[in-house]
Amino acid sequence: APQTFDYHDWTVCKTPAWGQGPVLLQSLALLKGFDLGAMDPTGPDFVHHVVEAMKLAYADREVYYGDPDFGQIPTEALLSDGYNDERRRLIGADASLDLRPGTLPGYERQVDATMAMLAEFSGKGSVYEPTMAHLTEKKGDTVHIDVIDRWGNMVSTTPSGGWLQSSPVVPGLGFALNSRAQMFWLKDGLPTSLAPGKRPRTTLTPSLALHRGRPTLAFGTPGGDQQDQWQLPFFLRYAHHGKNLQAAIDAPLFHTTHFPGSFYPRTSEPGHIMIEASFGEATIAELRRRGHRITVADNWSVGRLTAARRDADGLMRAAATPRLMQAYAVGR
Repeated sequence: APQTFDYHDWTVCKTPAWGQGPVLLQSLALLKGFDLGAMDPTGPDFVHHVVEAMKLAYADREVYYGDPDFGQIPTEALLSDGYNDERRRLIGADASLDLRPGTLPGYERQVDATMAMLAEFSGKGSVYEPTMAHLTEKKGDTVHIDVIDRWGNMVSTTPSGGWLQSSPVVPGLGFALNSRAQMFWLKDGLPTSLAPGKRPRTTLTPSLALHRGRPTLAFGTPGGDQQDQWQLPFFLRYAHHGKNLQAAIDAPLFHTTHFPGSFYPRTSEPGHIMIEASFGEATIAELRRRGHRITVADNWSVGRLTAARRDADGLMRAAATPRLMQAYAVGR
């Protein structure tokens, strides 16, 4: 069963907390208190508010997410109005440089233990994602697929299991470790602590959305910790600014590496944003003035989204990224 959140006329469906899916829902819960529809979708206010909301949501990911079969994950509390009304007050005029998880009653020790572990074991610097394309003639990565059939059945899937070039083979057994297993921690007592039969808290996070209760939209992307960070502005621009699927995908993209990465060596860059140059000098300068630490990326180099939609009358629509990788929107 998916984890869901109602946002204006939409119900967004994500994986539960064994994946990172609830970070997008938490970000929406924070952002619904702002008038995003009145913001320029490529302006500094939009980028600032989205990034600051994601920083708070991803901080909670580090503390609370894990396999719900091995202990209660307080997702409903993390998505509640009361919790997010308080958290929203942390989004100010300037960029935060701190990792700020919320503290739910009864979880104080878990918060303290996680923050102490991150302080000891997380590195600083560029975030590493183990895509080993440089070892092959053809570039490779996770893939994402959105499919809608003539009857309206929808699938959104992000299949990924391992980069065989970077995953060691178990001696004597002949199979490679799954890359996602590195997302466990070896410290006991945390939602992401290694245990037999336990699912790692993956970054895989496909999306489905209902519009006014009707199944309508499937979307997603490869990209490790960036998956929900690219999906969120796409969805907000689609929901608030009247852009069609392709225009919402083509609009300039960004992401932050403020929080610890999911892949070894779990590095973070507090306050950092990677942002496409096509946002323009004025937007980038204003974000810097607000304290964001900016790296300007080439145009068409951030994000790899695809999306498919079925209208109420059965008309199908689809769009695919022009960025970096092969992607197609196909109908028949």
